[in-house]
Amino acid sequence: MAVYLDQRIQAFSQLGLLLAPLAQSKSWPGFECGLSEEEYQTLERLIEISHHSNGWFTPENVRKSFAAWHTTLTKENLSAWLESYSVPTQNDSPRKIGIICAGNIPMVGFHDVLSVLITGHHALIKLSSSDNQLIPALLRVLTKFDPEFENWYSIVPDRMIGQEAVIATGSNNTARYFDYYFRDIPHIIRKSRTSIAILDGNENADQLKALGHDIFDYFGLGCRNISKVYLPQGFQLNRLFEAIYDHHPIVNHHKYANNYDYNKAVWLLNQDDLLDNGFILLKEEKSIASPTASLYYEYYQDKDALRSSLNEIKDELQCIVSSEDLPFGTTQCPMLWDYADGMDTIKFLLSL
Repeated sequence: MAVYLDQRIQAFSQLGLLLAPLAQSKSWPGFECGLSEEEYQTLERLIEISHHSNGWFTPENVRKSFAAWHTTLTKENLSAWLESYSVPTQNDSPRKIGIICAGNIPMVGFHDVLSVLITGHHALIKLSSSDNQLIPALLRVLTKFDPEFENWYSIVPDRMIGQEAVIATGSNNTARYFDYYFRDIPHIIRKSRTSIAILDGNENADQLKALGHDIFDYFGLGCRNISKVYLPQGFQLNRLFEAIYDHHPIVNHHKYANNYDYNKAVWLLNQDDLLDNGFILLKEEKSIASPTASLYYEYYQDKDALRSSLNEIKDELQCIVSSEDLPFGTTQCPMLWDYADGMDTIKFLLSL
């Protein structure tokens, strides 16, 4: 049977409500959340043990992802997102859509799953080995809210078969493989991207402190994390160091610390000039994608010239943070209509 659009919106908004107490590590709120106490505690345990299979998925970061989705998955947001499209109340020609998920930050592939299900298609989900528990857990919750959803998604354990279109996310190398392998069916193939910030020197302390979240949230592993900052000539880097100091405990995480120590050792052996505050390495560099636990920076003289040069590499950029672009501190809080790589997933799905 079909799941009507208003049912889909209701189920996902109910999921959004459930994520609030989980994000805040609250006890079971009662049957009004849609789950029994045992089912709720199962999700709580999953949050606490996710780091056992992926060391980057700390309880704090999983809860951070849940909090972001709680904010996003409201009936108002879902309706506003879809109102500019002609999404059918009932999809009479559902397609099997293959989804190949990334796994760099918790639930990074959930937007694709949501997009496929909200448009009434069947999702064939190939999970990343780095994130193969959280999305299935939330989908099981979704079927508690509306059992019909159980017929509208499949977790693909091995090779994907029967897909009529594909949405795939990977590195530049895997993207070339995806382009070739799925060349005969409609597809969205996303490649590696990174994000940058442009400072003009007029930022206040609160803006620079917010920039710290753009740099450090999820250990800086997301394509929406800032990996390079452009600074006006004469900018005092001590201002930035002071603003981001609250994030210094990040270096106590073993995987982050290993990256920090490794990059520091390599660059010191190469006799590269570094700025080191004990928890992140700053290196003056033309490249835009810095390694984990480091941040590239570059000075500029003319903002118009900088903008022109950035336009030439726009296909490598996910986000730009500045006083004229995304506000500081918001890169890891995308709305439903903030599509990865600028590719409109809903438009693609409705065109099939």
